[in-house]
Amino acid sequence: MFPARIPNPSFASILRRGRSGLRTLLVGAAAGLTLALLLPDATSAQDRTGPGEWATWGGDAGSTRWSPLDQIHAGNFEELQVVWRWKADNFGPTPDNVYRATPIYVEREGMLFTLAGQRRTVAAIEPATGETVWLWRMPDNPRWAKSERQNYGKSVGYEVVDGRGVIYVLTPGFWLAALDAQTGLPVQGFGPEGNGIIDLMADIGDYPYDPVTGHDPEVGHITTSAGPLVVNGVIVVPSTGQQGYYQVYKENIASNILAYDAATGEKLWRFNIIPQPGEYGNDSWEDGSWEYTGNLGSWAPISADPELGLVYIVTKAGTNDYYGGHRPGDGLFGNSIVAIDVATGERAWHYQLVRHDVWNYDIPHAPQLLDVTIDGERIPAILQTTKQSFVYAFNRETGEPLWPFEYREVPQSDVPGEQLSPVQPFPTKPAAYEMQGLSEDDLIDFTPELNELAREIISNFRIGPLFNPPAVENEEEGIVASIHCPGANGGTNIPGGSAVDPETGILYVASIKGCSAPRLLPGTEVDPTSNMEYATRGPGGVGGPMGLPLWKPPYGRITAIDMNTGEHLWWIPNGDTPESIRDHPALEGIDVGQTGQRSHATPLVTSTLLIYGEGRGGEPRIHAVDKRTGEELGIVELPGPTSTAPMTFMHEGRQYLTFPVAGQGHTAELVTLALPEGS
Repeated sequence: MFPARIPNPSFASILRRGRSGLRTLLVGAAAGLTLALLLPDATSAQDRTGPGEWATWGGDAGSTRWSPLDQIHAGNFEELQVVWRWKADNFGPTPDNVYRATPIYVEREGMLFTLAGQRRTVAAIEPATGETVWLWRMPDNPRWAKSERQNYGKSVGYEVVDGRGVIYVLTPGFWLAALDAQTGLPVQGFGPEGNGIIDLMADIGDYPYDPVTGHDPEVGHITTSAGPLVVNGVIVVPSTGQQGYYQVYKENIASNILAYDAATGEKLWRFNIIPQPGEYGNDSWEDGSWEYTGNLGSWAPISADPELGLVYIVTKAGTNDYYGGHRPGDGLFGNSIVAIDVATGERAWHYQLVRHDVWNYDIPHAPQLLDVTIDGERIPAILQTTKQSFVYAFNRETGEPLWPFEYREVPQSDVPGEQLSPVQPFPTKPAAYEMQGLSEDDLIDFTPELNELAREIISNFRIGPLFNPPAVENEEEGIVASIHCPGANGGTNIPGGSAVDPETGILYVASIKGCSAPRLLPGTEVDPTSNMEYATRGPGGVGGPMGLPLWKPPYGRITAIDMNTGEHLWWIPNGDTPESIRDHPALEGIDVGQTGQRSHATPLVTSTLLIYGEGRGGEPRIHAVDKRTGEELGIVELPGPTSTAPMTFMHEGRQYLTFPVAGQGHTAELVTLALPEGS
């Protein structure tokens, strides 16, 4: 496929050629190291997650975003107060102040661990005060500087090895680092150079790269977004590439899955996300497209069942998101859930949720594990919420759907060279929880004038049902593009997501109405060097009349679904009506009702409450909700709007709630709340 890779250099040589060395801030390092050596050993973080811990991005290996804690409840929720704020933007803010990292809390270490900034600085934070205990980051080097998704790091991994807690982090530039949890120092003896660092570019595949500057752009891009997950002593490393709607070359690096021994850093296996000759699924890449197509990244967090020994990876489309004429076939394992044996790297089962994706329907959220009871039978389940606004539900051991899927015919493309799958899988249960497709009946109708303006807008677009394919501009028909709903940011997406309650089997899923209208252009028009027939300059959107949404409310919601029956229980708007709609001059004197925010709510569940922030674009506050009825029980103001998945933990007998906050002119920070001491 490509020439043999350049031999893996020593990490020391990279440091010599960089502009600075590793920088580590130590606070009480010697005492911390002594304490770590005295503490007893433990099993994996997933096996021994305590009731007060939040040991992974989603709280546990199953990414439930659930906690059994009950100190905060309906009777005292509104007594919550901010106890500390930790300024993440000190470590490299981005123009839109996006903050995507969710901390973990490990009781054994007595600290929070998180990421911040474009360098993904790792920080240990004192849970009661927000005081920084130590910091670590990679040295300045060309690889991180040109890396895609620099500020997208979502979390860190944790494991206890030989009596010592270890933090694992994936950095921009594509390295894996193992750090002593008490000191922040790289773990000596870990990795091929024994310095605590692994160069992942050496293991991703046979792609030529320079150890200092990385891959040539003509070869492609490789980076990370989700954090590593440690399962049964194995570090599972997901990877991803360039955002698919900005790609102008049909060649790219395949975002393969890597695994390493948590104690030594020894490479254990690689799962080829694009099957090679002789591997299952290779024939789904027709005309030899497996040789050059890349991506299929697993940018969403991953999950695992340690007892079954399975890790669950979710993926996106191959190069590129909106045109697949150069990658004919269904394209396994794109847009799939893949269950992998963590000990061997072998596929246990898989399911492709979208065949030959041209809608940017990458799987945006971690799969979530819980046990359900269906018709009297207890089933180990795995749930996947999606941009399509479907819940795809399976037996996580066998891959068998909990309820049947129907393969329905979908619209076909008239774009030259494009060949879509004639059918797509549709779950029969649960029902879709957000708008799918777009028709005239869905258009804004607060007034006849607004409705007429909306109809005029869509007259320039092709509209249709779910899986309405992208289109090339057609002057004769007066068509500029095709609208597909949900779009790139519609349905469920990682800024908000979903949470499950293992005590009841109820899923709480946040979603928004959002559509895309990507404009397919000749590749050379997007970039003169492009070798793709068609490309886009982004996911594309379509505005409504007078700056209002094109469609009817609600704009954002949370839906409760009983996964024992597949039935919807209730839904509520995400917050109140945005000021931009409530005070719009075209709506003066009109009762628009509670529309919900045009943002992804950020939920978590405890034994007592559903708690959510309104998300990026919403109001700076959090809500408490009755889990059974959806009744709002309380509101607490925050310094800024929530920006990604929150977490909760118990430290020294006190329950805390931590919310990543950013956006709308507010700098990135962690905001932590608790009840007044002694209350």
